[in-house]
Formats: sequence, C-alpha cells, structure tokens
Amino acid sequence: MNPKLGITLKLGAVAAFVAMQVMIKLTEGRVPPGEAVFFRSFFAFPVILVWLAWSGELSVGWKTARPMSHVWRGVVGTSAMGLGFAGLQMLPLPEVTALSYAAPLLTVIFAAMFLGEEVRLFRLAAVALGMTGVMIVLAPQLSAVSEGHLGATQALGATLVLMAAVFAALAQIFLRKMVATERAVTVVLYFTLSSTLFSFLTLPFGWVLPTGGDAALLVLAGLFGGVGQGLLTSAYRFAHASVVAPFDYASMLFAIVIGYALFAEVPTGWTITGAALIVAGGILIIWRERQLGLNRDKPRKASTPQ
Repeated sequence: MNPKLGITLKLGAVAAFVAMQVMIKLTEGRVPPGEAVFFRSFFAFPVILVWLAWSGELSVGWKTARPMSHVWRGVVGTSAMGLGFAGLQMLPLPEVTALSYAAPLLTVIFAAMFLGEEVRLFRLAAVALGMTGVMIVLAPQLSAVSEGHLGATQALGATLVLMAAVFAALAQIFLRKMVATERAVTVVLYFTLSSTLFSFLTLPFGWVLPTGGDAALLVLAGLFGGVGQGLLTSAYRFAHASVVAPFDYASMLFAIVIGYALFAEVPTGWTITGAALIVAGGILIIWRERQLGLNRDKPRKASTPQ
C-alpha cells in the first residue's frame, strides 16, 4: 500500500473526469447527448486497452462469469452518462457537480431496498443531511420554471442531472453484486464496450455531423475519460477505498475554478450551501462504513467506471 500515491492518482482521475465534462460542455449543446456518449466511450477504449496491456491484464480482462450483469450495468451506466451530458448543457458546472454527489447518498437507500443491507440511524441521518443539500441546490432551479424559457431550461437540466444520479446509484448496486466474481478491469472493459454499443440506440433521435472543433472536443472527452478511468482503478491498488473516496469531492473545487474561468459561472450561495451539506453527508457515510468495516471497493480491486 502507498496511500500518498493512491490519493495522487485519485486526484488525477477527478481532474480528468472534470476535464471530460468541460469538453462536452464546450460543444454548447450542438451534439446530441447520445452521440456525445459514443465519442466519450469509443475514444476511451484505446486508452483503456493500452492501460490494460501495460498493466499485464489485457488477457484476463475479457474473462467474465456474469455476462448479463455487464449488460444491465451497461444499460443503467449509459443512461446515467447520457442524462448527465444532457443536463450539463443546461446548468452551470458547479451545480451539475453538486447534484451528481446525490449518487452515493441514493446508493445507501437502494442498497437497503434491493440488497437487503441494514442501514441504521447514523447513515440514515447522513443521507438525510445530504439530500437536504440536494433540495437546497434544486430549489432555485425548480422555482425558476415560471421565469420563462431560461428558467424552464435550468429546471429541466436539474431534473436530468438528478435522474443521472439515480441511474449512477443503480449502477453502483449492480457493481456491488458483481465485485465478488468480477475484476475491476473486466468491469471497466465491458462498460466501455457496452456504452459504445448502447449509444447507437440514440441514432433515431438525431445525430449530427460535428464540426472539426466539436469533433476534437468530443475526442478529447473520450481520451480524458479513458485516462481518468485508468487513474481511478490504479488509485484503488495503492490505497483503501475509504482513504481515497473523500477526494471525489475535490471535483467541486475544480468545477468552481473552471466554471468561472471558461464559462463565467459564479456559484450561488444556494449552490455552495447545498454542496457543503451534500459533501458532509457523503463523507459521514464513508467514515461510518469504514468504522463498520464495509470496504466495498476492494473485492477483486473493483472500482466504478464513469
């Protein structure tokens, strides 16, 4: 174990995933979300293959005992990605980031519902704290519906991002059921493949021929996504999940800085307050699960594709 290296790799992964979102957002809605999912997945594939070859795991990466689990995990994961990309074009980057933090909170709820996991008062209180933060971030967007087209667009964007968090949480439930038999590299490989294929189902909804600039942004999104996934999976090899997981929330700092620098987006007091509560709830859950010995991401070194 090398916790410092694990944390460094995790921060690199977070930065790469934020950069991926920025590339998508820079297309300014000119490319349909399903098409953006294709570019994000297809151009991540070569990076992931190179990473697997370098780590000596390419030959074992294709071996799976549960092929249908990868299919269903691909369905919910691809849905989360597409909904998130759609919402990204309608909301400021810091708000998208804050709302995406609802996923681990919802995972706790879904684990109790679908996996029969016992969730006691402490974690329920942490979830309630985090969901209060979600409602604080959502409130201005939902109340802006009556303020014309812009308000309605922002309300729709917030709804889409929250739905993306729901699907991301469901993907985590599938992952928790898969980690006992599936390697992290297998999950990464099959998710990238399935999301590439499932993105073609959105062809009837109107793909476009991107301009040279947009195509470059989309290819970069895929490359950043692949790099981020490699760094993320590697991070869990050098440090326990409970050590590196809190650094997910560094994405808010990256989102605020980049949102202001590139998109002139200044987070509101509502966003900052809500995000603080969501982060607090998430960190309390991570801390409590560590206390209970629920180290979920270590079986067969599993991690979550994004």
